[in-house]
Amino acid sequence: MFGDLFEEDFSFISNNHCGKGKKSKPRDSEPPAPRDFTNLSGIKNQGGTCYLNSLLQTLLFTPEFREALFSLGPEELGTLDDSSKPDAKVRLIPLQLQRLFAQLLLLDQQAASTTDLTESFGWNSQEEMRQHDVQELNRILFSALETSLVGTSGHDLINRLYHGIVVNQIVCKECKNISERQEDFLDLTVAVKGVAGLEEALWNMYVEEEYFENENLYRCGTCDKLVEASKKGLFELNFSGFKGVREHLLTSQMCSSTQQGSGNSDIGFFKIILQSAKLRKLPSFLTVSLLRFNFDFEKCERYKETSCYTFPIQINLRPFCEQTEMDDSEYMYELFSVIIHKGGCYGGHYHVYIRDVDELGNWQLQEEEDRLIEDKALRDIENAKEMENPLAVLKGILSEEESKQIPVDQLGQKLLEKKGVSWNKKYRKQYGALRKYLQSHPQIFQFSPVENKVGLKEKHKLEFKSDSQGQDLQSHPQKNDVQWNSEKKPTGPRDSSAGGHWFDLNDSKVQPIKEKDIEKQFQGKESAYMLFYRKSQLKRPPEARGNPRYQIPEHLLNEMNAANTELQKKRVECDSANNGIDLHLHLSSCYKFHNGALHPSLTWKESVVDLTIDRRKTLGDLRQSVFQMLESWEGDMILSIAKPLPAGLHLYQMLDGDELMLDSIGLADGADVFVWNGKEVGGTKVMTGLDHEPVVINVLRLVEYNEGGKGQHFTESQHVFSCSTKLGDLRRALAPSGGIMLKNGSGPDKEAKNWEVFLEENMKETVKSVGLTDGCSVLILDSHDQSFVNVSSGNLTAFTYDISWLQVKNFCREDDEEKHVKITATIETVMSDIKKKAIRELQLEEELANDSCLRPVSGNGKLLSPVPEDYTVKEAELKMGSLLGLCHGKAPTSTQLFLYFIVGSDQNAGPEMEIVVEETASVKECLNLMLEKAGLSGDNWHLRRMDWCYEAGEALSQENATLKELNVCRGDTLVVTEGKLPPKGFLKIPIWWFKPSSHMKHGENAQEQVNGVTCKMDALQVSPAGDSPESIHTDTDLCYAGSLEIAGEASLEDLKMQALTLPCCQEQVVPLPSFLRAWTVDSKRPGKLLRNNRQQLNHYKLGARVEICIEPLQKEEHLGPRELLLRVQMAIPGERDYYDSTDLVWDISKECTAWALRQRVASHYCLPVDKIEIAKYFPDRFEWLPISSWTQQISKRKRKKKQESLQSAPYHLKDGDIIGVKNLLLDDTKDFSTVRDDIGKEKQRQLALEKKKSRQAERLQDRVFSEEKLSMKHRKPEVALSINVGVFR
Repeated sequence: MFGDLFEEDFSFISNNHCGKGKKSKPRDSEPPAPRDFTNLSGIKNQGGTCYLNSLLQTLLFTPEFREALFSLGPEELGTLDDSSKPDAKVRLIPLQLQRLFAQLLLLDQQAASTTDLTESFGWNSQEEMRQHDVQELNRILFSALETSLVGTSGHDLINRLYHGIVVNQIVCKECKNISERQEDFLDLTVAVKGVAGLEEALWNMYVEEEYFENENLYRCGTCDKLVEASKKGLFELNFSGFKGVREHLLTSQMCSSTQQGSGNSDIGFFKIILQSAKLRKLPSFLTVSLLRFNFDFEKCERYKETSCYTFPIQINLRPFCEQTEMDDSEYMYELFSVIIHKGGCYGGHYHVYIRDVDELGNWQLQEEEDRLIEDKALRDIENAKEMENPLAVLKGILSEEESKQIPVDQLGQKLLEKKGVSWNKKYRKQYGALRKYLQSHPQIFQFSPVENKVGLKEKHKLEFKSDSQGQDLQSHPQKNDVQWNSEKKPTGPRDSSAGGHWFDLNDSKVQPIKEKDIEKQFQGKESAYMLFYRKSQLKRPPEARGNPRYQIPEHLLNEMNAANTELQKKRVECDSANNGIDLHLHLSSCYKFHNGALHPSLTWKESVVDLTIDRRKTLGDLRQSVFQMLESWEGDMILSIAKPLPAGLHLYQMLDGDELMLDSIGLADGADVFVWNGKEVGGTKVMTGLDHEPVVINVLRLVEYNEGGKGQHFTESQHVFSCSTKLGDLRRALAPSGGIMLKNGSGPDKEAKNWEVFLEENMKETVKSVGLTDGCSVLILDSHDQSFVNVSSGNLTAFTYDISWLQVKNFCREDDEEKHVKITATIETVMSDIKKKAIRELQLEEELANDSCLRPVSGNGKLLSPVPEDYTVKEAELKMGSLLGLCHGKAPTSTQLFLYFIVGSDQNAGPEMEIVVEETASVKECLNLMLEKAGLSGDNWHLRRMDWCYEAGEALSQENATLKELNVCRGDTLVVTEGKLPPKGFLKIPIWWFKPSSHMKHGENAQEQVNGVTCKMDALQVSPAGDSPESIHTDTDLCYAGSLEIAGEASLEDLKMQALTLPCCQEQVVPLPSFLRAWTVDSKRPGKLLRNNRQQLNHYKLGARVEICIEPLQKEEHLGPRELLLRVQMAIPGERDYYDSTDLVWDISKECTAWALRQRVASHYCLPVDKIEIAKYFPDRFEWLPISSWTQQISKRKRKKKQESLQSAPYHLKDGDIIGVKNLLLDDTKDFSTVRDDIGKEKQRQLALEKKKSRQAERLQDRVFSEEKLSMKHRKPEVALSINVGVFR
């Protein structure tokens, strides 16, 4: 009706798509959520299908429609399994609708998908993202169902349930003749504007009388004259809902000359005056569409009618019917569905209020739930108060025992059984241990420490029994809960007559509402849009009440049962995966304790056992599982949380309380658990907890010698201490002979400039309190080093070098596993020392020191140039923490350069090679060394730098200059390029011989040539440096002739003369250079035209990589600076083709306008100016742009304004452009395109379509909707809604 009227409003969709969990899984792998407490299923929104979801839910909760659809079996509709067979007639739409209804009724999921149904409609992803009008969908869907069910027992399903008849009558006042016409309808469309409600709208349509009199008369067919007539009501008909109204309007005799102006138009509707309209036949289900969207002709825009429009829950249609003698029950209708639109006429969202006629859902309002929750909370508070008094609880337990005394452990177990919580968890923190609490109340409890038993003194036992008669303190909480549940049990489902069982179905969300909530939809931006009534006489059978399986075919029941089984299986698997945690069990028998931590005596895999367990299980369950895994375990089993530290494995708190949940005691996925006896490991006592956490400290000492003469050297060793170790004990362990300790003041991960001295008053502090953590460095200065320290300031002042580390990776042995080691260094450490330490740490042969080097490794893993061994870290420009590679080969000295080089201009053509040369070597010497290493010979080579585009760039033209003088640096890449370098001031220019294509003769295939000039260089491979092509194609318009070396001061005429000496050009007969035309080569076609033969080449600013093409001419040419060279070609009359192109020289010194060009072209062809049409050709787009002068269209005032130059947008006319010409005397078509243009455009269109599809796929995959983005969306063009149906007749 309104086409693509709405943009979807997604404000109701939550942005929180991911629940909290310790294991994140892909959303697609998780099964759909089960139904909520309403036990009803919603429908997923595909992007813009809320209008479809609302209508489908209404049809589902129309039991008569649903059951009639289910009554059609596979023998009539076919099966979905046969849909892929070419000859099978499968009625997809009713089959998919059946399947969707079965899923909504039986499948245990929160929301069903309509993807299969919309695919049966023939909708694509764009259609699913576009919202339409639900009233339009209602008619189109019914039409599609009628077509799909042709030839089946359900062919009349729609008519049987929704068909009604309206009769229109005209009564003549004179002859009493009645003119009657009958109309069918499936829904009634009623006005909203200016009407208070549904009853008033129906009254205006069917009851209110109006007379035709005075000047407004009716022509009676019987009387054959204008007469007075009567009418009742103004009836608005919807042409899409009523058939034949337009024909009736055209053929009726009710229009007089005065009546012709009385009609009004609206969006999709035509308002006509029907002299009498009555309902002749009432349908079982009455659908009412409200005209809330109108058009303001003054503002020329749509708007939504948001005024108050009431409608009753029950309505009596007797006043509006033709026959009124039947019982009232025949005219009574009850409202059961209200489709609601929220938003405006250009954007919004649909949802639906539905009355659950069969009471399939659980209707319970939130207020009742809140009351039940509040009552339960009060009861829990009372139980909690009772449990807060441990004295009363223990007295109650002991008073129930027949024996005088029971063991204390048994008392704790009975407390756990009766109260559901242990003493340690509930009372220990406040009252202490259970044994201690019993001993502190000797007047009440009789405790025997020797036998470890306890009992209740007789006096208090009798008091408690008498007191319990008034207040049952020992009652079990569960008993109270059961009794309360029986007393407070919520009432059963309310009867529909009481107004219950109304639900709001908003896509995936379903929630119960009250009947009075419907009144909120009378007006406003969120208001009723479609009403659905059912006859009150339609009664449902008792067996259908609360039975979603009623009348569903057996094959669908089996399918849904299997789907539910699979869903349940997936949910169990997903639940297990989400709640399962993997624990790493470390067995004490496989560990030994040394150096302050636990270390595996075997390999790591042999010392650890993995166990997967549900996080919701208790610690007792975990202990039992461990016992089952370790059948040979003897003695006590203690489980402790462990954590791998740099020093080794450390134990923390012991796990106690078998009734506790694993999740509550901090056992997360991947946790480490140590299994031991709780005392010792391998005969060594193990200290546990945070206070005894081991810390690895790097201990540095100054060395007495200094190799290499640069930098301050240290020896490094690692020591492990407990974090509770005092600094005094630490100093005695590290410097027994006395000394000073310093720590890096900025921490281990930062570049430090100062070292902080531990003073004497700090010696009582612990390692943890002074901030020493894993990896921190401590510097020990002996007595002879203490002169470096300014004790008064507490700082190390003699040197301020950073002490950190560098990573070194072994690249010397490819067969071995590559290892990393960390080498402590400062910015002044010499690289040779780092290499020696790395060889020692990697346990390599010492001889490797003479044939290896250190090379930095880039972020992408590439080995960079080696670092000279006599450099310091600072001089090598290395950052602390950098990765170095230990590789074969000697490192360059500080006077040598490490260079990369490639042969040829293509970086991918050959491998990148490396070479070490002296920085004082000349360019020629460097070139010879590179040629020798590459296995090349000859003197036809030169060197170029590699530019930032990784292409051959500037040439190193000074062959005798040193690399240092030319600023060639370590790590640079040079290109060995074939060809000698031209002398200084000379240019090396590749020359092409250009000849315009001979145009095809009449009748030849025009698809093989772009009109006029084509450049066929695609198969040629020309190096950026101007190398010769690999192959020369003689049939092309551009033929490679060779290259020239010419001075930049030479003239263009000299260039042309030298070009004629090339072998390819010697066959051409050219009298003078003025018979040649020179172009630059741009994008594989002639580009800029070079004028003035006497001009120096330097003036053209050709650049180092320019290429020139030479075009021979039939006559001498001397183009001026204001002359434009165009190629014009006349169209062949009656054909989409052109004659040969000719050159046209146009003087633009006066003006370069369209009118001037038309005059020049017309004079060239000796034609009148007004009898030609011209257009410029754009070969890259295969398009012709007509050039119009606009002389006769512009006004006099605008004619005075200077016309735009053709050298500016949109034509950008330049030398060599192709101009097409049409002779209107012979050819009046204005289409300049050719067949080749069509082919080229089609190829471009296909490429663009493929790109668009790929972009759309990416957008749909990553689409995230937000209100901010939706508010900025432009209105989409209106697109008609359609459903594709197969032919079954």
